[in-house]
Amino acid sequence: MSTGKMHPGMHPIDDGLVRRLIAGQFPQWAGLAVERWPSGGTVNAMYRLGDDMVVRLPLVQGGAEDVSREQEWLPRLALHLPTRIPKVLGAGEPAQGYPWPWSVYRWLPGELPEAGALSEPVLLAEDLAAFVAAMRSISLSAAPKAHRGGPVAAQDAETRAAIEELRGIPQEDIDCDAAAAVWEEALRAPGWDGPPVWLHADLMPGNLLIDGGRLASVIDFGCAGVGDPACDLFPAWNLLPADARDVFREALAVDDATWIRGRGRTLSQALIALPYYRRTNPAMAHNARHVIRAVLDEG
Repeated sequence: MSTGKMHPGMHPIDDGLVRRLIAGQFPQWAGLAVERWPSGGTVNAMYRLGDDMVVRLPLVQGGAEDVSREQEWLPRLALHLPTRIPKVLGAGEPAQGYPWPWSVYRWLPGELPEAGALSEPVLLAEDLAAFVAAMRSISLSAAPKAHRGGPVAAQDAETRAAIEELRGIPQEDIDCDAAAAVWEEALRAPGWDGPPVWLHADLMPGNLLIDGGRLASVIDFGCAGVGDPACDLFPAWNLLPADARDVFREALAVDDATWIRGRGRTLSQALIALPYYRRTNPAMAHNARHVIRAVLDEG
């Protein structure tokens, strides 16, 4: 859970505001308990509502578009996926001084996976590959562009700036020259020349729920849309050990160019996240360090 202010422009949210919003727009749920749910997420606050629901409210303006995207696309995507995803039970409107749309979802049980502590990593890799493959096979029209789903070069300036910033933080002990070399390789790799495919586009450990070591649910579709399939290879480095990583790649039949782009994209996200979140979001910073080690150790 965050220990400080992660972003400028964050709107204050507390239990009282959530209760007022629920009472004003969903009076049938007004008597249910409201409790802040600890989360390593970066743009939304989560509140349990009774035993079976969760309220998700953007903390910043940028999260408002994510809520609207989920409200439109989750019901349509759910019909095509082998894994449970959030179900929107209520679409909230700005009120009570709160400026953005928000949602009530069915609560999905499960535990967050932790890299290095997976009980069934190979089976989880197979589950993740099945989810990614199912996303790619979706052919819904008028799809939005996925966040970060465009050319690798679109992240070049921000990635290079992050590498230089990390050079100035010696306590992080990052081999910035090696990281830059991996990034350069991703830039040189052939780009995706096929049609854009549906992506979750944010397959971080915090957006996965497991049960008995297997994938139970995938949450947070705020970045979803169409783009380069390399964008959904994140779990290979942010979660899976080397042997399970190979299973994940083989199950998806990933070619060399896509694998190189996926590795570069995953590293880029981690390099950007680490200096940004290192003092405000321990979960994000911890995962960023894991990704950087995993990518550089892979050579």
